[in-house]
Amino acid sequence: MRLRPISRVGGAALLWLALGGPQAAWAQPAPQAPQPRLPTVALGAGMHNIVAEVASTPLQRQIGMMMRTEMAQHEGMLFVFEEPQRQCFWMRNTLLPLAIAFIADDGRIVNLAEMQPRNDDSHCSTAPVRYVLEMNKGWFSKRGIKAGDKLRGKPFGN
Repeated sequence: MRLRPISRVGGAALLWLALGGPQAAWAQPAPQAPQPRLPTVALGAGMHNIVAEVASTPLQRQIGMMMRTEMAQHEGMLFVFEEPQRQCFWMRNTLLPLAIAFIADDGRIVNLAEMQPRNDDSHCSTAPVRYVLEMNKGWFSKRGIKAGDKLRGKPFGN
């Protein structure tokens, strides 16, 4: 999973565009292997438990689920950002089909999307968020979890 730097505008964005914008980001080499497993946090969605790896540094968030070939049904990856802002994800070099939830500070799901592997389409939050949870494709819909529902767990203060 790779993040597109579209939410901040200013000097950094202008420099990014001057250096080639998206083409420069795409030119970065893909990791040859998935990143090592990250520390986890327990989350809950209704009666369902989730063990989510926590990607909290810029490099961890950039690599995300890239090059992984499997993920257990109850596992996912929680991306944690420093402040709420519009977040966008794409699936270049990501081999698994994933579902994504954009989550407000209180654990409320702002919006959901289904993502295809090895695809450059952007999937963005419809409001500023600090948390993004990736699960296997169909995970939320199979469990009847939708936008407006709340997740439980330490990151959300409950």
